[in-house]
Amino acid sequence: MKKVIVLFLLTVSVVANAADKNLEKKWGAVIEAIAQVESERNPKAVSRNGCYVGYLQISKILVNECNAIAGFKKYTYEDRKDRQKSIDMFIDFMERHNPSGNMERAIRLWNSGDRNCMNRKSRTEGYYRRVMSKYSSTASL
Repeated sequence: MKKVIVLFLLTVSVVANAADKNLEKKWGAVIEAIAQVESERNPKAVSRNGCYVGYLQISKILVNECNAIAGFKKYTYEDRKDRQKSIDMFIDFMERHNPSGNMERAIRLWNSGDRNCMNRKSRTEGYYRRVMSKYSSTASL
């Protein structure tokens, strides 16, 4: 019985890892464009005011929200400095608040954190254009 349970848990883990890799691949070019705008792809970057840290310039509030989404303490504040964990937080956040995978919504939502970001586009227009410029230059390679 123990072998069956262990095998089941390993299978679930492998399937979850494969799903995570598919999501990362789906979001890859957008994440890279956002990272270029946010931190010039520097996982150790800290904003001038100290509130945003890492590759994707993540706030403590977002870390807390990702932990709430997971239902347990999946991330620490230090994880913001880890490129892969930053990407994982981005994916968790998008899966909850942008399940359709709309790229424009993802960019605007990441900038504002506002769930109504599509109704308030003027607030995020400059950021959206900067990210799309980076996205276009990386997508054409």
